Amino acid sequence: MTSPFDRRRFLELAGLGSAALALAACGGPSTGPAATTAAADIDFTNVKPAPSIDYWSSHPGQSREVETQLVAAFNAANPGITVNLITAGATYEDIAQKFQTAQSAKSGLPGVILLSDVWWFRYYMNNNIIPLDSALKLLSVNTGDYRDSLVKDYQYAGKQWAMPYARSTPLFYYNKDHFKAAGLPDRAPTTWLEFAEWAPKLKSSTQAKYAYMYPALAGYAGWTLQNNLWAWGTGWSKDWNITCDSDDAITAMQWVQDSVYKGAWAGVASKTATDDLAAGIASTTLSSTGSLIGILTTAKFPVGVGFLPGGPKSTTNVCPTGGSGLGIPSGITKEQQLTAAMFIKFVGEPANAALFSSATGYMPVRKSADMSAVLAKTPQIQTAIDQLAVTRVQDNARVFLPGADQEMAKATAKIVTQQGDVKSTMADLKKTLTTIYERDVKPNLKG
Repeated sequence: MTSPFDRRRFLELAGLGSAALALAACGGPSTGPAATTAAADIDFTNVKPAPSIDYWSSHPGQSREVETQLVAAFNAANPGITVNLITAGATYEDIAQKFQTAQSAKSGLPGVILLSDVWWFRYYMNNNIIPLDSALKLLSVNTGDYRDSLVKDYQYAGKQWAMPYARSTPLFYYNKDHFKAAGLPDRAPTTWLEFAEWAPKLKSSTQAKYAYMYPALAGYAGWTLQNNLWAWGTGWSKDWNITCDSDDAITAMQWVQDSVYKGAWAGVASKTATDDLAAGIASTTLSSTGSLIGILTTAKFPVGVGFLPGGPKSTTNVCPTGGSGLGIPSGITKEQQLTAAMFIKFVGEPANAALFSSATGYMPVRKSADMSAVLAKTPQIQTAIDQLAVTRVQDNARVFLPGADQEMAKATAKIVTQQGDVKSTMADLKKTLTTIYERDVKPNLKG
């Protein structure tokens, strides 16, 4: 992606005055007063670790059990130090709201906080999290052993603001028994157009209500539909130019609508699409790699996984990355911050990264993580690892426009649950996203 205002340049140049506060408040919880200067590296010279901190998590990918295991292992390896695992909500949004409350009260902040791909930069802009560079150096963390594309996602203004943790891509999941019954090849479709040819066969030869189930729109539409838009040669945006109303975007979203109404082979999940797949309601779906272990455990049939399908204009690099990392709040003591950094280092150690991946299906964030035992047990994880090489940076509009994800979900809902006019709906979405950019982002760009 080439632009005078690329993703990293945006945050390097972002103004951190009153407009940043408006930005943080626009699409969800504000996380505190706007920052006026970029955070400096923390000097941890002669700082002793705090005896206790809290780690706030929403247990992504049904990870509560393995997180409990990791916390217990850290506490055992560090006598005199205790990390308390706190369920801060069921979603990333819940954590953001809880963090806002703690910021307002100026108390009760965690030592380590789970930061999603569409929330963490707001904390950066408001100086609510610290740069990790000095702590990582002090603790001799080998950042070069982290998977490059994942660790670089948190490098802005020349500093490291979080470390990758529960990182994912979407995968194409399918019921192998249904594919066999329909006489289809045992693989994911190469393109959505190919799958449209397969869908009637799946419906006619199985008891499934739908050949494909779109993920629940809230939290997923903006993320997963990048795949469809990219496959049709467009996106929610190109750099800072909002393109969701382009001819290609309208064609892509009309195809999505037609799959639900005209073709009548696709449905929209009300809650969890992988649950619909496991229950036999749908033959296929698209969901996070973090759903992998859960679906393999609950499904009563062999589950196939594959790369995301392409489209008429792009057949590769149509898969976005996503997920969350671990950061440290700025409003706690240096002692607490050091303990937090120790915990982040621990959970990122190669063996622990492999353990977390094996328990959830999320990416092993370390290059040296030994995945042989995991892959012997769950070979489907290799597909997720392989797809990482052909992922694509998410559209600016989805991850840097506050509240845009919700607006994308609303527009998609109008198209696929109300059969709204695609062209006018996407035009309205462009107006909304442009307003967010012009009002809350552009004023903060300098140069």
